[in-house]
Amino acid sequence: MTVSCVEYVVPEMNDSKKLEELNPTSDALAKIAAQLAVRYGVMPLRVEPDDSLVVAMTDPSDLEVLDELGLALNCTVAAQGASKALIAESIREYYGVGADTLEQLVDNRDVQVVSETNDASIDDASTDASIIKFVNQIIVDAYNSRATDIHLEPFEHKLRVRYRIDGVLFDAVIPESIKHFREAMVSRIKIMANMDIAERRLPQDGRIRVRISGKDFDLRVSVIPIAHGESVNIRILQRSNVLMGMDTIGFAPTIQNQFSRLLDKSHGIILLTGPTGSGKTTTLYACLNLINESNRKIITVEDPIEYEIEGICQIQARPDIGLTFSQGLRSMLRHDPDVLLVGEIRDFETAELAIRCALTGHLVFSTLHTNDAAGAMPRLIDIGVEPYLLASSVEAVMAQRLVRKVCPHCATDYNPEAELFESIRLNIDSELGGFKQGSGCGHCRDSGYFDRFAIHEMFLMSDPIRQLVIQRADGSAIRQQALDENMISLRDDGLKKAMQGITTVEEVLRVTQDERDA
Repeated sequence: MTVSCVEYVVPEMNDSKKLEELNPTSDALAKIAAQLAVRYGVMPLRVEPDDSLVVAMTDPSDLEVLDELGLALNCTVAAQGASKALIAESIREYYGVGADTLEQLVDNRDVQVVSETNDASIDDASTDASIIKFVNQIIVDAYNSRATDIHLEPFEHKLRVRYRIDGVLFDAVIPESIKHFREAMVSRIKIMANMDIAERRLPQDGRIRVRISGKDFDLRVSVIPIAHGESVNIRILQRSNVLMGMDTIGFAPTIQNQFSRLLDKSHGIILLTGPTGSGKTTTLYACLNLINESNRKIITVEDPIEYEIEGICQIQARPDIGLTFSQGLRSMLRHDPDVLLVGEIRDFETAELAIRCALTGHLVFSTLHTNDAAGAMPRLIDIGVEPYLLASSVEAVMAQRLVRKVCPHCATDYNPEAELFESIRLNIDSELGGFKQGSGCGHCRDSGYFDRFAIHEMFLMSDPIRQLVIQRADGSAIRQQALDENMISLRDDGLKKAMQGITTVEEVLRVTQDERDA
């Protein structure tokens, strides 16, 4: 499949002033259309009692621009200074992403959108140029916002655009007139992802390779038909991600010591569990990078290859042509490997092959979708793996979640309510430090959180746990035994970090469940 490559250049956005300092009024925003604001590089601020307009611009002494604006708006225009970056960010924040582009499209009555009953070509110059520009603006805005996903969701009277930032969805600031061009936008994204733009009844998947500010990204695109059009999800994967080291993963000291010993083993399976997007692959790559030495042959089969590591042979799974995880695993065994990584165990065939590899002297890493570490064993038994094979091949199971960090730009000390401590039965250790929370600022989109880190729980396969697996015990019994053997639960690991001021108690409770409900 041919993958198109697009390059975007993002201007530097450094400014000492805060966005909220401009604080434009609604009547001032109504005075200047987005097209004029972008063309002249101005931001309306307020309307004075004498009906004159005050704007922010980089050069308040530019009388030519002020005169042109005054003639266009039929009023007196005064100016105050602000940086180019701050004005550009203000236009995006208050008018919406690509507002000037949409105004041009709305004003151009020759532009037609592609719909179920309209075969107007998106290759038309006036349509294509503007739609391309607007889609590009959304991608760049998502990148600037640190988003991992872009969601475009059509409803009867609007198109909703949302970004997933630090694991939470936020509405993007988009002009309302975007709803008139939703079909054209979807068609443009399909063309970029080499999809069939004529097929609107079936789900489709594709990928786009882009370059933003010199960094390479893979955009994984999924389109599904819904009631009022097609919903699009774009996953943003940075191809040049910097590998994290074991010391920066966020392991508790006990878990890090246990995991380091596991990496010295010559055979067995090490499983990581957790939902999609919980950082499992990042943790596994940190492990592989640590043992990536000339005396070891390491081969992986993944979908997608999220990190490219020199010295490791990496296979891209391609189910569409028959290269599945299980088929890739069979082929890997013919290349005399020492360490294998299987991106995900999804079926019995892949699970059985991974176990056979572990039993024949290979160290195998893989991931599994379960809610906690203890749930991995019942899940594998459920897909058909014999319990005695699990008991003899699995060395350890780790569960992982990503938790948002307190924003360092607006962090303040605070004391959670006493009722909260009672509900989670938390004993405060004064030596761990104080609690912090974010008050909300422009850096964190007023959420109080910025970036994420991982919390973990892990158990080693002891003889009592092996007996429970052979007896086909459920996850709760295995979990209780692991806790009796001093396993640190996800919630406990998170709460310890909350007491260090890295995250908040509320955030830990959001991503973990009470052991009584596990």
